[in-house]
Amino acid sequence: MRRLRGPLACLALLLIAGCSGSGAPSASPHTAGTHDRPSAAPASSPSPSATASPTPSPSSPPSATGSGAKPSTRVTTVAPVEADFPSARTTGPRTRLKPHATGNMSVRTDGTVIKGWDITGSLDIYANDVTIVDSRITSTNWWGVNLRPGHHGLRVLHTTITAVPGKGPDNGGVDYAVSNMGTSSVEVGWCDISVFGNALSMGQGTIHDNYVHDLVPFRNAGGEWQHTDAVISGGGNTGRLVIRHNTLLNPVDVNRGASASIGLFADTGHVSDTVIDGNLLAGGAYALYGGGDGATGITVTDNVFSTRYHGNAGVYGAVTAWNATGSGNVWRDNRFADGTPITPAPAG
Repeated sequence: MRRLRGPLACLALLLIAGCSGSGAPSASPHTAGTHDRPSAAPASSPSPSATASPTPSPSSPPSATGSGAKPSTRVTTVAPVEADFPSARTTGPRTRLKPHATGNMSVRTDGTVIKGWDITGSLDIYANDVTIVDSRITSTNWWGVNLRPGHHGLRVLHTTITAVPGKGPDNGGVDYAVSNMGTSSVEVGWCDISVFGNALSMGQGTIHDNYVHDLVPFRNAGGEWQHTDAVISGGGNTGRLVIRHNTLLNPVDVNRGASASIGLFADTGHVSDTVIDGNLLAGGAYALYGGGDGATGITVTDNVFSTRYHGNAGVYGAVTAWNATGSGNVWRDNRFADGTPITPAPAG
């Protein structure tokens, strides 16, 4: 049985480890307090402020186009088309940053704007309409940014989110750069994200123009290799998930937990209402897990599958678990970086 992934998995781990506070805030909902177990006291509490306006040669054709391909050790050169996708040059903060040793801090004030902060710690969001923009977060917690259930309107824009390998609570590992534990939409855009095992974990929201790279494998507290995914959704989502124009790279070895670049898994319910459009994907056991037999309303269009790590994008192929007969499912204009079309094998 595949272990729980995404927000529910995070919640389960938190409850087991006791690292999280209860659902009831210990401070007034109109104050920004510390996390229930901060590693350091916040330097200051963020308060609502003026809201920012978030404004080479080609590889040879792969030997297989869908799932079921034999593992390939052939690593090809990066095709010129890949330069059109988000990179370190186009993501992350656009302004000078001010150091803030926040530790693991809870944000409890609606409308909080965190701008221009270089944060050593993590942010646990118990508030609505919080914006994190033009900042950097270096975490040793389970997450970089986590939206708690019952809250909405989180935006994380033009921000670098990374972690310190070997310093996290999960046997030295860290799990989620941005985690959406609720049922509302989260926007993550123009961010530079690295290290975290499951970098962007959410069932609903908008993920666009991000550069996710250099994921770091680790064994979790149970001694098993943590599954790694650049984007992961555990199913049972209540809103739409849009994944558009991102660079999503998973260089982790399959024997050390590599799962996917985008993983749509039916761990907590059927996957539905998901748009995957115009992304660059590379790495994983398969570059894309498509949701499986019960998946509906999944649109996968105009994506480029890179062979920079494996000859078939993923170790075993570009895509698996694609439900071609599911209601509203669309597969169109998806290809390898050299232009070779990709036709997924039936889910099964």
